[in-house]
Amino acid sequence: MRGVGVLLALIVCVALAASALAGAANPSTVKIGVLLPLTGPFAAVAETQRNGALLAIEQLNEKGGLRMPWGRVRVEAVVADDEAKLDVGVRRYRYLVEQGVVGVVGQTWAPLAYAINAVVKREPMPYFPVCVMAKEAFERGKLADTTFAVTFSPWTVGYMAGSAAIQVLGKKRIFFLARADSWGWDMRDGTRAAAEKFGAQIVGYDEVPLGTTDFTTVLQKVRAARPDVFISAQFAADAVALLKQTYQMGLNREMTIFNAFITNVVAKGLPPEALKDVYAMHYFYYDLDRFLGGSPVAKSAAEYNRQYQARYRTPADAYATIAYTAMQEMFRGFEQAGSLEPGKVAAALMSKPIFQTVKGPAQWRKDHSVIYRFAAFLVKGKGPGEQKHEWDLFDVVGAQGGEEVLPPLKALGY
Repeated sequence: MRGVGVLLALIVCVALAASALAGAANPSTVKIGVLLPLTGPFAAVAETQRNGALLAIEQLNEKGGLRMPWGRVRVEAVVADDEAKLDVGVRRYRYLVEQGVVGVVGQTWAPLAYAINAVVKREPMPYFPVCVMAKEAFERGKLADTTFAVTFSPWTVGYMAGSAAIQVLGKKRIFFLARADSWGWDMRDGTRAAAEKFGAQIVGYDEVPLGTTDFTTVLQKVRAARPDVFISAQFAADAVALLKQTYQMGLNREMTIFNAFITNVVAKGLPPEALKDVYAMHYFYYDLDRFLGGSPVAKSAAEYNRQYQARYRTPADAYATIAYTAMQEMFRGFEQAGSLEPGKVAAALMSKPIFQTVKGPAQWRKDHSVIYRFAAFLVKGKGPGEQKHEWDLFDVVGAQGGEEVLPPLKALGY
């Protein structure tokens, strides 16, 4: 009888162990990391990104969670601050891994995203950077198999800005001001490509480092070159300083001012008179009714914005929408794969690359960037008397999209 008792005890232990393993493989709750620079120079933009990511999680859980083969799985966010520092960011990423996250969404600062991608390449994890990564990152073999970037490179931003300035606004003489890093240089190259393709001329060029506050000398060069459009790569606080000084020097009366990539947070930092008639490319603007009427895309954007505004009391900004889209695609990857295993998630996304976003249809490309029907919207700043409320910042007057706004795959080594 003693032998029978021991045998029964062993059976119970094996059953309990099997049950624990099954629970680990088929959890009812999973954690996803949200890693952003919530302090430091990008904090204002990062806050909107965090909001977009958390809204996507809340909406999923309200529907019961992920639909997995073993049942519904709820998602918990683990939020951490990368401080826009390489050492801190990689350390916090490893902290998230230690916490048991099954995927990570994050990064406002592109160099940190690329550093984390290097870790992911060695230790696979579904990783969705939510910044505009350098063109080099999309070269064949650079991104990890499980890294998916829902935006594009600065080259695409520059190409779209140049294309819109030339084809939509009819400009032929361009002065381009870059930032002295990959953000600015890639954007410069994209604008040059558009100018060559559509028959415009770069009549002036300069570059300044990140954090420049006095643009007086540069703006004197711009005036002397007599362009019909001044395109600048500056972003965040740099863009606010530049556009204020451009207005103060009266350049807006002599040429069209075009800030290549903008957000509502940046525009909000400008007095209405400095924002008036400034053109820019915007990843997402919450009010598409005038541009797209009652189309499904306009309705989708409006419903998403309604939910975002109900939660956070402000309209959804561009970088919030990037994070929201990234989180939704990670969810789709888990559900399509029927698994949390990184390789299976990546394979599932690439095998069914077409998906819908709040700003229209999209498709993953070989380089793990996205082909959007509406990659970015051409917006025109509203001035005094035109703004009906504090967030009534732009009119949407055009859009750029399709694979033609991305660097050719051949140029990336494919």
